[in-house]
Amino acid sequence: MAACVLRQGLFSWVGKYSEKHTLHVYFNSRHQANRSPWQCSRCAAVTAIQQRRFMSSRMRPEGKVLETVGVFETQKQHGSYETGQLFLHSVFGYRGVVLFPWPARLYDRDVSPAAPETKSEPPGAQGSKEVKGKTHTYYQVLIDTRDCPHISQRSQTEAVTFLANHEDSRALYAIPGLDYVSQEDILPYNSTDQVPVQHELFERFLMHNPSKGPRFVPRDGLRAWQDMNHRWLELSDVHRETTENIRVTVIPFHMGKREAQNSNVYWWRYCIRLENLGNEVVQLRERHWRIFSLSGTLETVRGRGVVGREPVLSKDQPAFQYSSHVSLQSPSGHMWGSYRLERTNGTFFDVRIPPFSLESKKDDTPNSFLPGPFTSLL
Repeated sequence: MAACVLRQGLFSWVGKYSEKHTLHVYFNSRHQANRSPWQCSRCAAVTAIQQRRFMSSRMRPEGKVLETVGVFETQKQHGSYETGQLFLHSVFGYRGVVLFPWPARLYDRDVSPAAPETKSEPPGAQGSKEVKGKTHTYYQVLIDTRDCPHISQRSQTEAVTFLANHEDSRALYAIPGLDYVSQEDILPYNSTDQVPVQHELFERFLMHNPSKGPRFVPRDGLRAWQDMNHRWLELSDVHRETTENIRVTVIPFHMGKREAQNSNVYWWRYCIRLENLGNEVVQLRERHWRIFSLSGTLETVRGRGVVGREPVLSKDQPAFQYSSHVSLQSPSGHMWGSYRLERTNGTFFDVRIPPFSLESKKDDTPNSFLPGPFTSLL
């Protein structure tokens, strides 16, 4: 029997839907999404005992109204989701919409599938494991801004950062509410609302067409933006490795180069997700990075936590995601390292960060076509 279960406001997918399921969410008087759990009206019968307090109008959180958001659709086991597909994120619980897909190469050090492409460890990394890559679909998506304040498992609202044309060589610009999600992150649904996702770019990129499925089709502005910024948005490689039930996924992005003091500085952004696949509660305490440049330099970076946080990974909140940046005075390099985590009994263990390449693209000149909203990260 198909069912879904609620876990601290997040969905845990435990079976395929064989019929339509209605998606509900609590809203407060300002119509902001509350962290109270998402609801599936048909699954309420399956989980009636556990979820009765959420579905009862007498026992719902004070001042909160249960409103219908849409109707769940069957997850795709094969093929890609189309532009305009509405979804609920299966890990972080936010509502979003698909802009376009990215076919990526997934290098998973936990498995060895048959595939033509391989990557070996960079110089200085522990071991010499050769990893085979397989094609895996990811998506560029918009996040509903109403849900951003309630995604506590992330260091910040996800954003795509750019090196825009600017006199300051350190100037970074971010477009908030843009994310990359994998095929399995998507719980698809549909809605009759003409603007089901609140984001300043939604109506600039998509328009409502009830005769289509999905009901939202791309505008010319989305196509132009994708074409203009393709090389900065492009997701090509994904790296994954699990140590003692802690899975680390890394996605690097090339951002371009800048001239500084008569030399070039090359920039990359990398997005990291940590997931606790076990039942033991752990907390990230330290990070240890090794950064190798093609010029021959090897830099070591140690510090407390990540991006000012020391996240706890538990069964209720098993994942944490953040983004950071790195620059080199060489067009390519490698990064690898480890996280030190602490168990509840006070013991520590190290989790490997899978090695990944920092590769430049042929044209490193930043674009100036950045549709708002964007913010300077100077």
